[in-house]
Amino acid sequence: MDKILKFTGKGIYCPQADIYIDPWKAVDKAVITHGHSDHAHYGSKYYLAQMLTVPILKHRLGSKINVKGIEYNEPLDINGVKISLHPAGHIIGSAQIRVEYKGEVAVVSGDYKLEDDGISTPFEPVKCNIFVSESTFGLPIYKWKTQKEISDEINSWWRGNEKNGKASVLMGYVLGKSQRLLFNLDASIGKIFVHGAVQNINEIFIKAGVKLPDAEKVTSSNRNDYHGSMILTPSFVLGSPWLKRFEPYSIANASGWMAVRGVKRRMAIDRGFVVSDHADWNGLNTAIKETGAEKIYITHGFTDVFVKWLREQGYDAHILKTEFEGEIEEPPKNDLINES
Repeated sequence: MDKILKFTGKGIYCPQADIYIDPWKAVDKAVITHGHSDHAHYGSKYYLAQMLTVPILKHRLGSKINVKGIEYNEPLDINGVKISLHPAGHIIGSAQIRVEYKGEVAVVSGDYKLEDDGISTPFEPVKCNIFVSESTFGLPIYKWKTQKEISDEINSWWRGNEKNGKASVLMGYVLGKSQRLLFNLDASIGKIFVHGAVQNINEIFIKAGVKLPDAEKVTSSNRNDYHGSMILTPSFVLGSPWLKRFEPYSIANASGWMAVRGVKRRMAIDRGFVVSDHADWNGLNTAIKETGAEKIYITHGFTDVFVKWLREQGYDAHILKTEFEGEIEEPPKNDLINES
């Protein structure tokens, strides 16, 4: 890849410091950008992450993992390599990993978004020579509305369902997405319930100081009248008997993929809200420009299309194949290309 970073079968590697960034196989020393499962894998002997990511890693990988937490912009020197973590704005604790050695600076961004969601530490551009970026939504069709606009749409949908005596079931990824949705709900409309998997992550966020509206966990012994309420849940409940307790209900999904025509229809849901914790097309281009990097590596998403575009803009851009997945509930790539 370059002198400062190498690409191996285990992940992005800094030989001088002997560390891997978001390795997908067990290694001795792993520096983690954030707690999503495609970036944080079990089995490494030692983990380094931002302070707020530590409880997430312990929840997902086990309480006995050997993990050290550091603050943003807290430099570490490992065998002459200066390493620091900088806000990525993706979820709480998400970080870009800055690696500096002999005057050369590389930044591995992990996943990121530029809009301040009110929960995560906002994204900060980091000047570098080499920038490793995602491209989960690296097509021009992906341009997000503001968080306020989307939140107003969700609350309006909920309010309409409440008037019609229906429950509102809103699906979203458990870590980060669900808490962002909850944070922006208008709790004056009705009661809020959450799936147990969502509640487990909510508790981590609350302990980290994030103020979330009150939400009650859905349980098998829960005999509440759900009419008019909001239920936040992972998408794996779609089509399951678990949903029957909320009848009558309207069901929606919150995902960046909802920007693609036909995805809502294929999921057989009532509404789709375009909410993503990844940068959209404009955000990706802005972030890359602000780094000032001469060389760009694109790790996952629409790598072919995005690299071609970057080269047309004069960047020295390359595809870097990884096992990172981007946003969950991804529809087939061919469908996305065909509908763009």
